[in-house]
Amino acid sequence: MVDLAGWVSRLDTVTELIGRRFTRSEPRARAGVYVRGLLAGLERKNGWTLAEHAGALSPDGMQRLLRTADWDVEGVRDDVRGYVVEELGDQASGVFVVDETGFIKKGVRSAGVQRQYTGTTGKIDNCQLGVFLAYASAKGRALIDRELYLPTSWTEDPDRCARAGIPEGTGFATKPQLGIAMLARAWRAGQLTSGSWTTADEAYGQNPTFRNWLADHEIPFVLATRNDDMLTSPDGHRRQAKVLATIAGARDRDTGRDGWERRSIGAGAHGERIYDWTALALDTAGLPDGWGHWLLVRRQTDPSPGKTVRELAFYRCAAPTTTPLRELVRVAGARWAIEECFQTAKNEAGLDHYQVRSFRAWYAHITLAMLAAAYLATTRAAEHAGGEKGDLEPVPAG
Repeated sequence: MVDLAGWVSRLDTVTELIGRRFTRSEPRARAGVYVRGLLAGLERKNGWTLAEHAGALSPDGMQRLLRTADWDVEGVRDDVRGYVVEELGDQASGVFVVDETGFIKKGVRSAGVQRQYTGTTGKIDNCQLGVFLAYASAKGRALIDRELYLPTSWTEDPDRCARAGIPEGTGFATKPQLGIAMLARAWRAGQLTSGSWTTADEAYGQNPTFRNWLADHEIPFVLATRNDDMLTSPDGHRRQAKVLATIAGARDRDTGRDGWERRSIGAGAHGERIYDWTALALDTAGLPDGWGHWLLVRRQTDPSPGKTVRELAFYRCAAPTTTPLRELVRVAGARWAIEECFQTAKNEAGLDHYQVRSFRAWYAHITLAMLAAAYLATTRAAEHAGGEKGDLEPVPAG
């Protein structure tokens, strides 16, 4: 039985949650209408279509909401993060995930746009890149923070920045630095704590500053890395990750012991994602007392079609020494949750449907789209907890 009244009530609660971030009633009401439009079954969710859905004659009001209306965008971001962690929080399974996604754009005037690589298309494209923080647990997953990546082609051109509304003095920040900024906000809010797991791809796993920030705050991590990452073993020797994996394989052959464990990291598009895993000890310099440091290696169970060798993937891990291999594997698998968050937010909440160019408008739209996607995630969690398993329909108009 579909509980439409319950869905609407939950949405009212979400929009009320952010009400204190608005000084005037007009933008407060329009933000609620904007979020409802993002959740509606519209093919495109831009200023025009959202205005038409709301019964407005022009998109002026929606554009004003994003560009100039007096409301605390960063405060709403904090509300989204708190709402998700409260509703989906689970100490046993929760993981914070950092990653970026691309927003394909035409022209050169949208803040941060340039030709750059994006995993969205798997190639170099004219796009903006957003760095995001997600929270994932057994209850669900959702995006909880965001930062727009500004290449040096922007930060070194003050006039161009001014035209896009980028605050004066905004300097260049790497993607790992943006990731740290978001994690630091969650830390200061008490939502990310010592013992909270964090995972990210190799752009972050290769970055010493990112790893050191996590270690300094005693936040255990599983971070992807490249096969040529130079790692230090407990004996002091430095070797590439792929060499360490080869040495471990040779040792297994010599001793007749197989140090690999076959484990699933959950269902994927083509069924269960099952791999062989092993963890190799690394030196623990710079880590908290009582922590271990490992190279986690993932191996295909069978070679890919047309190949004879099973491909390997590598992760740098740090956590208390008592952490079992199965926990490292679980966290490594959780990284894919943010890809599902991107897909849901884009397909169901209009994350990438915006037609704005200014810095502030990007943050305003992305934040409201994150709120809409968070509503979907928490409502699904509530429905599943109550025994409902079906997908959610678009929020009814009205």
